[in-house]
Amino acid sequence: MLNDFDAHDPDNGAFYAPARQDFAAYVQQLLDEEAGLHLPEGFVPCSHRWLVTDAGQVVGVTRLRHHIDTPFLVNNGGHIGYDVAPSQRRRGFGHFALAAALGEARKLGLARVLLYAAEDNNPSRSTIVRAGGELESVSYSEFWKENLCKYWVPTRG
Repeated sequence: MLNDFDAHDPDNGAFYAPARQDFAAYVQQLLDEEAGLHLPEGFVPCSHRWLVTDAGQVVGVTRLRHHIDTPFLVNNGGHIGYDVAPSQRRRGFGHFALAAALGEARKLGLARVLLYAAEDNNPSRSTIVRAGGELESVSYSEFWKENLCKYWVPTRG
């Protein structure tokens, strides 16, 4: 997955660079983040989950932020983020990843979650709508330097 991102989606691939340097430390950092330990300023507890095929190939990741009480998350990040390896896109993995993250959000007691997608990312927007997402607004993000679509998605249950 890392090579796939490096070659075809380097902006998102940079997020996983620490895994190459020291994988054990990277995993520990993710576990600490989920437990709310050693969080940098502005970060909130976040559960990271890898999407793995039956063959053991990591094809994606989800990030579920347990709450979004920071300006950045309210305006740019939301509760859930997900990435699918470029070579694995348009195969339904995004839908599966989002459905799994919604189930985890429900377990945390969240009735609905906030998601953002770039206005020009039609596959992600379609995945969010398919999961029950309702578009609230479209606005320019100074951080991402593009228009973001803001969706609220029920966790159902």
